[in-house]
Amino acid sequence: MRAAPALGDEDRRRLLAGAHHDPHAVLGAHPVPGGVLFRTLRPYARSVTVAADGLRARLRAEGDGLFSGVLPLRNIPDYRLLVAYEDAELELHDPYRFLPAIGELDLHLIGEGRHEELWRALGARPMTHQGVTGTRFTVWAPNALGVRLTGDFSYWDGTALPMRSLGGSGVWELFLPGVGEGALYKFEIARPDGGHSLRADPMARRTECPPATASVVHASHHDWGDAAWMAGRAGGRVHELPFSVYEVHLPSWRPGLTYRQLAEQLPAYVKDLGFTHVELMPVAEHPFGGSWGYQVTGFYAPTARLGTPDDFKYLVDALHRAGIGVIVDWVPAHFPKDAWALAEFDGRPLYEPADPLRAAHPDWGTLEFDYGRTEVRNFLVANAVYWCEEFHIDGLRVDAVASMLYLDYSREPGQWTPNAHGGRENLDAVAFLQEMNATVYRRCPGVVTIAEESTAWDGVTRATHHVGPSGFGGLGFGLKWNMGWMHDSLAYLAHEPVHRAYHHHEMTFSMVYAYSENYVLPISHDEVVHGKRALVSKMPGDWWQRRATHRAYLGFMWAHPGKQLLFMGQEFAQGAEWSEAHGPDWWLLDPSYSAEPDHRGVRDLVRDLNRTYAATPALWQRDTDPEGFSWIEGDAREDNVFAFLRYDAEGSPLLAISNFSPVVRHEYRVGTPEAVPVWREVLNTDDRRYGGGGVVNAEPLKAEPTGWHGRPASILPVLPPLGTIWLRPA
Repeated sequence: MRAAPALGDEDRRRLLAGAHHDPHAVLGAHPVPGGVLFRTLRPYARSVTVAADGLRARLRAEGDGLFSGVLPLRNIPDYRLLVAYEDAELELHDPYRFLPAIGELDLHLIGEGRHEELWRALGARPMTHQGVTGTRFTVWAPNALGVRLTGDFSYWDGTALPMRSLGGSGVWELFLPGVGEGALYKFEIARPDGGHSLRADPMARRTECPPATASVVHASHHDWGDAAWMAGRAGGRVHELPFSVYEVHLPSWRPGLTYRQLAEQLPAYVKDLGFTHVELMPVAEHPFGGSWGYQVTGFYAPTARLGTPDDFKYLVDALHRAGIGVIVDWVPAHFPKDAWALAEFDGRPLYEPADPLRAAHPDWGTLEFDYGRTEVRNFLVANAVYWCEEFHIDGLRVDAVASMLYLDYSREPGQWTPNAHGGRENLDAVAFLQEMNATVYRRCPGVVTIAEESTAWDGVTRATHHVGPSGFGGLGFGLKWNMGWMHDSLAYLAHEPVHRAYHHHEMTFSMVYAYSENYVLPISHDEVVHGKRALVSKMPGDWWQRRATHRAYLGFMWAHPGKQLLFMGQEFAQGAEWSEAHGPDWWLLDPSYSAEPDHRGVRDLVRDLNRTYAATPALWQRDTDPEGFSWIEGDAREDNVFAFLRYDAEGSPLLAISNFSPVVRHEYRVGTPEAVPVWREVLNTDDRRYGGGGVVNAEPLKAEPTGWHGRPASILPVLPPLGTIWLRPA
C-alpha cells in the first residue's frame, strides 16, 4: 500500500465541519492512477483495515479520524472495513461505496411537488441495496450546507456519517448498511449561518415516546383483515348513507390503554351504541399532550404514547371488522416552533413562509405552512394520502380550515398583506386544499374529507372544477361541520324555556342554508371544555329538566338534515367538562352509583336513536336534497314547538316533533300529509327507559280530515315536556 494523495484543505475542512455536499466523492473507494484509493472517516478509531477476498490492508491515519491508502488494484473489490477501537473491533460495510438508493423519477417528482407517495421516497426505509441490507436515509433540506446522520448506531455522533446532496432536488441521501428497524436517528443540519441543529425526520413513520424526540426506523408488518370493509367502502356514497359519528380522544377514552387494548374495548362499545363511525382527535405525533394532538411535529407517525404504528393499524383493523368507519383529525393548518422539528428546518424558513408576519399564527403561538411552495404542498398532500392508504383511514376531518383560507385571520390591519388581487383570500391555501381533496378522492375511493370551516366561504363542499359566484372553484370537501347550527341551537337551549320564544329563530335559521353545503352537525370536544360546560350542564333548570332537555336536543339533532357527531361522555350526559387528564366519568354508568337510569337511560336513548336512524332512510338518504325536508310547524314560538317531515327517496316520511317547554301538551294538533292515515310513535325521548316521565303515545294516531298547518289532515299527539318524538306511518 502506498500513501494516498492528501485530501485538499477545503474538502477536509468541509467534511469535518459537516458541510460537505458530496462526501461520497472523497470517502469510499475510487480508481486513481496506479490503483484504488480508499478513504474513510472514523473518529476515535485506532486503526482501519480494508478487507476483501485474499486481501488485508491497513490504511494510514491522516489525522482527525481520517484513514486512507492506495492499493495496487485494477478494480474496486467487494470490500469491508475492519475498524479497531480501544475496546472492540467492528467489521462493517463502507456506506460510501454505494450508489444512491433513490431513483431519478422520485427526485423529479419531488422537484415538481407531485410525488403522491412521498413517504416511500423520503425518510428512513429499511431495504436491501446492492445486495446488502440496511436503511436508506433521505431528507429534504435545500438550504443546508451539509447534513449528517446520527443515531444510537453512532452513539449520537454524526461526524462519520455525512450525507450527499442529490443535485437541485434539495434531497440528501445516505444508505447505511447494517442498520434496521428500531434504530433511533436524527439529522444534524449545517445551517447557512454556520451553526448546527439536530432535527427529527419530518417524514419519520415512527417516533420515540414523548418527551423523547428521536425518529425511529420502521417497517410495517401488519397483516390487514378488513378486505370486506375496504371493498364495500369503495362503492359507498357518504351523502346518501347513514353517518353517525362518535368523537374520541384516544389517550383519555380509557386512560392508560394502548392501541391494542383499545381495540378490545372501543369497537364493541361503539358498535353497541350504533354509531357508524368514530372520529379520532389527532393521532399524529405531538410533543405536548395538552394540545390534544393539534400541534403536530410527526405528521407521518401515529403517537408513540399508545404503541407502534402497527398497533394503531391493529386498532383501525378491529374497528373495520366491527363495521365501524374511522375518521382522523388532520392538522395541515400549522405546526409548533420546537427547535428539533420543522421550524426553520434547514436554517432558513422552509416549511413556513419567509415573511415572519405571514408565518406566525397569531392565536396558537405556532407557524403556518407555506402553501405556495410546491415541496411543502407535496408534503401535506402526500400526508393526507398516506393516512388513507397506509392506515386504511376512511375520512379526514381537516382542522382549522378558516385559519388557512384568510390572510387576515386573527390579524389586525397592517399585520397582513393582501393577495395579488388585493383580497384577503389565501390563494395558495385554496389551491392546496383543492389539490389535496382532488388527490384523495382520486386515489382513495370511498374516503370522505370533512372541513372544520367556521365562516360562510362559498363552495367548501362543491367540486373543485365548479366555479361559484365568488370566482373560486369549490374546495372539494365531501362534508363540512355546521358551526352555525351548533352555535345557534346551543344558544337557544341555554335560555330558560319562558324566554325561548324570543330566540325561536335560532333553531330554524339553519334550514335557510341547510343545502348550501353538505353538513355534519357537530357537538364536539370544543363545546365541552374551557368553561363551556358539558352538554347537559348547558341546559337551564333542575337536574331532571337539564337531562330531559339534553335528550330532547339529541332527538332533534338526529332528525335534523345533516350527519351528526357527538363527543365522548355526552352520550351518557356526563355533567362535568371533559378533561384529557381523566377522560369520561364512566362511574356514572355503574348501577351501584344510582339505581335510577339518569345516565344509563341517556346512553340507551343514543343507542335507540342510532338504530332507528340507521333503519330509517328518510333520516339520511336525502340529507343534501331540499325535497327531503318539509316544515310542518316552524313558528310555534310561544309553545317552543318544532315539527317537520323528512322523506326518503321513495317519499316515505318520518315526522319529528320537539317540545322545548317543560309542560305537557295534550292533543297538540299537527298537520300531516293526506296519504298517511295512521302514524305510530317509533321514538320518544321521555320514555321511562331513558329516565323520562313516560309521557308517550302508546297507541297509533289516526289522521283526521281536519286541515292544519297547511296540510289536508292532522293528528293529535301528546307532546312530552322537554321531549322529542318521532312518528312513522303505521
